[in-house]
Amino acid sequence: MWDTMIEKLKVIVFEHEGKDLITGQSNCFATIQGILVARWNKSNTPLHCMAHSLVPKYYHESWLKGESNGLRRLAPNEDIEISQNRLKCFQRYFKDPNDLKKSSLEYGAFCCGNGYFGEPHVIDAMGYEEPLSRWANHGVNVPLLQSLAYKLLSQPASSSCCERNWSTFSLIHSIKRNKLATSRVEDLVFIHYNLRLLSRRKEKYTSGPSKYWDLGGDYFNIDESINDLVELSIDESQLEGVFFEDEVQDLQEFDIEEIEEDDL
Repeated sequence: MWDTMIEKLKVIVFEHEGKDLITGQSNCFATIQGILVARWNKSNTPLHCMAHSLVPKYYHESWLKGESNGLRRLAPNEDIEISQNRLKCFQRYFKDPNDLKKSSLEYGAFCCGNGYFGEPHVIDAMGYEEPLSRWANHGVNVPLLQSLAYKLLSQPASSSCCERNWSTFSLIHSIKRNKLATSRVEDLVFIHYNLRLLSRRKEKYTSGPSKYWDLGGDYFNIDESINDLVELSIDESQLEGVFFEDEVQDLQEFDIEEIEEDDL
């Protein structure tokens, strides 16, 4: 599935740049591929793969047949890496050998459409029903998998949002300002974070002396530094503190009120 997505992206980028898919080279695609591979390596864990394997949509024919390019997607039980990590998750989660054996049989029935999972209305629901809803409606025959699905699929896939929020919280609620009321700090964090989001919608965020101000300073050059950011993505907290000392000795503090004077 991951390889299929990267190949699809490669076709789009190379067609846009007018380059040959076989012999051509694209710095843009190489950068994007590096980011995607880094994200895959970060998310390729037993728990993530187990959660992926419990999403019914990924076994439905409408999803497996792929796009109009003719490339067929792989179901989770057909992917080697996902299958290996799923087995690790089963072994770690079900310590009792009997539960481990039973969970394997339940997963086999689920992914192959055996028994109750082969009923037409159950198969049809795979294509449109939300994962948790489907496990609630059709998972009673596989109680171990149903319980595991409830625990995994109800969790957010990333903690990046929480990490960024905590960083902003620590910036506002400092040692010198440790008597702020909780409600006041929450309001300030909300305002601070949303001012940043609003500023990114303005034209001067991508041009002018203060472009990309929240990525490293008033004179941060995103074009010349793109190779240094390959391992990072826009939702990683590390990206917020990136700057280059050889280019800028004294970064001037940016006046956020100037950016948002039209929005206040």
